[in-house]
Amino acid sequence: MGEAVTYEVDAGVATITLNAPAVKNALTESVATGIMAAIEAVEDDDSVRTVVLRGSEGAFCSGGDINAMAERMNGDVPLYEAVRRIHELTSRAIQRVYECRLPTIALLDGIAFGAGANLALACDIQLASSNGKISFGFRNVGLAVDTGTSYFLVRTVGLNVAKELVFTGEIIDADRALELGLVNHVYHESFDEQATQFIQQIAEGPTVALETSKRALNQGIEQSLHQAMTREAAHQAAVFATDDHVEGATAFMERRDPEFTGE
Repeated sequence: MGEAVTYEVDAGVATITLNAPAVKNALTESVATGIMAAIEAVEDDDSVRTVVLRGSEGAFCSGGDINAMAERMNGDVPLYEAVRRIHELTSRAIQRVYECRLPTIALLDGIAFGAGANLALACDIQLASSNGKISFGFRNVGLAVDTGTSYFLVRTVGLNVAKELVFTGEIIDADRALELGLVNHVYHESFDEQATQFIQQIAEGPTVALETSKRALNQGIEQSLHQAMTREAAHQAAVFATDDHVEGATAFMERRDPEFTGE
C-alpha cells in the first residue's frame, strides 16, 4: 500500500488510514491505489470483521487531486484526457470501498470535501467528531458533480436537499450533517474512544449475517418490494446455517448476551 495509505488489523477491525497530510489526504494516485490495495487485503483476510476508513492529521479527505490535474493540463496531455484519467482512478477507489463485502465505517475527524465526501458516503456508517465538515463544493472549482455524488447524496438526503448542497457548495459542520443524515453520530468529546466503542459493537456482531444484510440492503434500494423480499429469503436460508445464528438463537433462549465468532 505504500506510505500514502496505512493498513492494520486489530481484534477483527481493519483500519485503513489515508496518510497524505501535505494535500489533506486528497485522492492522489498513490492514495487511490493504496485504498484499493487495502480493500483487497481485507477481502483476503478471514480475521477481518469490520473495516474503518479514516484520514491523518486533521482531515479525512480533501477530494480529488487538483494538483495532478493542473500538472497534466500544463503538459502535453489534452484537458479531457487529464480529467478522465484522474476521475477514473478516483471513482474506482470509491466504488471499491462501496463494494467491500464487510461493514465499513468512516471516521470524519476533519474535512471531507468533494470526492472525499463521496468516499465517506461510500462507507456504510459515518461517525464524526466536532471537527468534521462535509462539502459537495464541486461548483467552487467550476466542476459538475462526479465520483458518485448523484448516487450517494440523493439516496442519503433526498433530491431537493442534494441539489441545495451541490448548487451552493455549502460547507456543512458535523451537527448539521447529523441533522441531514450525512453522518450517523457526532461525538463532541473523546472521539476516538466513543468511535472505538461503536466499532467494537459492529465487529463483535455475527459477521456472515451482517455481510449478507449489507448486500441485501444495498440491492434493496434498486429493487421492488417483491424482489427485495425474495432475495432476503434466499439470503436468510444461507445465514441459518452459520454458527453465529445458532449461538444467537441459543443465547436468546438462555437470556444471555451472544458471543459471536464470525463463523
